[in-house]
Parts: sequence; structure tokens; C-alpha cells
Amino acid sequence: MATFVLVHGAWHGAWCWARVMPVLRAARHEVFAVTLTGVGERAHLLSRDITLGTHVDDVVNLIACEELSDVVLVGHSYGGLPITGAADRLLARQSGILRHLVYIDAMVPHPGESWSTHHAPELVAQRLAASAAHPQGALPPPDAALYGLTGADCDWVNRRQTPHPFGLYREPLAFDAARLAALPRTFIDCTSPAWPSIAPMRQRVRAEPGWRVREIATGHDAMVSAPGPLARLLLEAAA
Repeated sequence: MATFVLVHGAWHGAWCWARVMPVLRAARHEVFAVTLTGVGERAHLLSRDITLGTHVDDVVNLIACEELSDVVLVGHSYGGLPITGAADRLLARQSGILRHLVYIDAMVPHPGESWSTHHAPELVAQRLAASAAHPQGALPPPDAALYGLTGADCDWVNRRQTPHPFGLYREPLAFDAARLAALPRTFIDCTSPAWPSIAPMRQRVRAEPGWRVREIATGHDAMVSAPGPLARLLLEAAA
């Protein structure tokens, strides 16, 4: 048995794992889903003061307060950044807390990189302009159709998405890469349609040692569009 801690990406919340969590629990694993400060049911906390460190705290504090161990720590998209920072901090404190890191179509940073590091200049400019127009400096969500979702799935996600804190967009993440390299790591590549800004990460995990790479022929929000196949890959990682 393992304990899964699921961390969503930008504009999402713990709600996005609703179709995956029952499958993991049916396999008799414990499952917790984090909602990062400023989004989802915590959207009322949105402010310009939220940092990447705030989101790392969100993950670390859940694991600490629940006294979890043997954790499969999972991050989707932007969530790859806070799980990396959280894993570094947890490993520095104590061994045995983490079992595996799983990145679902996610940011896989090197030390000193930020969410924006590998984004094309035109995407950076577009996002900076969008956040400048928001009263709290946040980044409005895209249409969920861009994740490859259609029909009721697209409507379900669009109803729930909230603006994402954006002061952290260019904030670098400091961590000990050697410490994390000692953990098993899996990257789950959502290939159809592929989310463009994750392309450098897809290349990185295939070029660097220590990565297991798995593919799902679905869009960026695999937890919505392919919860069964995604859950099976998470269970594989736990094993």
C-alpha cells in the first residue's frame, strides 16, 4: 500500500482528481488531493503575495499534518514545480516519506528554473499582458477545449477553473537535484493533443538518466479525459 498525494496544475484545484481518486482508493491506497493557495475552493485567498514557496508549503504542510509516509507525490502541469520543491524539502528532513515522484505532462525543472523558463517569448508576453489586465494580477484560465476536452467534460472543467496566481511565473526554484535524483521518477506524456509548452520537458525526460516515461493518447487533462488509464499508470508507479 502507498499513499498518493495529488497536486493539480494551473487554474485547477483538488476537484480535477475526482475521477481518479476512487480508482486509487479501490486499490486500497490512501489518497489526498491538495488545492494550492489562490485557486479552486481556495480562490478567495488569491493575491499578488502568493509565491512558489507558498505552493510548496501547501504540499509540505499537508504531508506533515497528516503524518504521511511512503508517498507517491504526483504533480500535473504547473504542479511539477511545487512537488519538486516539496520533495526537496521533505527529503532534507527525513528519509522514508517519499516513495516515487510522478509528473503528469508537467514541468520538470532544473535548479534555478521557473515556470516561464522554457516558454516561447510570445507566450511569455501574452501571459504577462493577460495578468496585467487582471485586477489581482492573476492569469485567467484558457478554454478547456485547448486541453483536448469536448462536450460535457469541457464544460465541467470550464465551470471550475479559476485565475491562477501569477507573481510566481518567473520565480526560480532552488533545490538539490542530486537529492531528488535518488528517488524513482516517472513522467507521463499526454500525447493527443500534446500541450505545446510542455514540449521541452518531454525532450528533457527522454534525454536525462533516471526517468521512466509512459504515454497516454489523450490531452493535457488526462485526469478528466482518461482517468482509468492514468490511474493504472499511477498504480504502476506505486508498485
